Amino acid sequence: MKKGINIWSFPEGRPILECAKLAKKAGFDGIELSLNESGELGLATTEQEAMALRQNIADLGLEISGLATGLYWANWMTSDSEEVRNKAMDICIKQLETAAALGSDAILVIPGAVGVDFIPGCDVIDYEKAYDRALEAMRKLAPAAEQSGVAIGIENVWNKFLLSPLELRQFIDTVGSPYVGSYFDVGNVVHSGYPEHWIRILGNRIKKVHFKDYRRQAGGLHGFVDLLAGDVDYPAVMKAFKDIGYDGYVTAEMIPNYNHHTEQIIFNTSASMDVILGRTVL
Repeated sequence: MKKGINIWSFPEGRPILECAKLAKKAGFDGIELSLNESGELGLATTEQEAMALRQNIADLGLEISGLATGLYWANWMTSDSEEVRNKAMDICIKQLETAAALGSDAILVIPGAVGVDFIPGCDVIDYEKAYDRALEAMRKLAPAAEQSGVAIGIENVWNKFLLSPLELRQFIDTVGSPYVGSYFDVGNVVHSGYPEHWIRILGNRIKKVHFKDYRRQAGGLHGFVDLLAGDVDYPAVMKAFKDIGYDGYVTAEMIPNYNHHTEQIIFNTSASMDVILGRTVL
């Protein structure tokens, strides 16, 4: 497996190439970028600009391990508003196009939500309507993914939707495209389940992987901790990945960052991943 680091793990506002240089220094193989509303890598970024960024990162000796975005938290494919649903699909198409230009083979997609506790005053969508709308959106987007050669990876997040590995597996299989699968986040399921179970159930539907750790006793968003400091059974997780034959990128998404000496989280994460992946024998 190759190890990557998500751009959100770095101090907010730091230029992409500075983050990439730090990732390389810490020993990562790749960096996962984020498509934003505006800025260095935004909705207005051209194909040529994305390709130039790809080359600059390659010159540092790094790959672009994936393309995430936080834009789906405000733009749900499950929304009661058709306008919002259409905007979410437009974002996904732009994400696919940008990922192709960046040389990444998968994007992280949140296909909407039923509700989100950490967004004050957010809408609550009827679950059955959310399922039907998300399914319709994924079926419409699958041809665009295939044309771009970039897979859509549906992330398991705290959106009160697709709450079990059996349900997510059924959803993916109902879409029925090899270009729509899972962007599996190890840490996000620990508050209610066991990631090693999800891995075996999702199997070859897993396109990309996020590494996080979570301490159940802390609860809520405060439960996310450094790798190996929480309740993820990483030996069991790695055995499950071996069992299904997954050997792609595992990308750390370390949120929240440290209050002081913020760069240290990048080096600590890299060292922990080396142990988890068997690169370092203690």
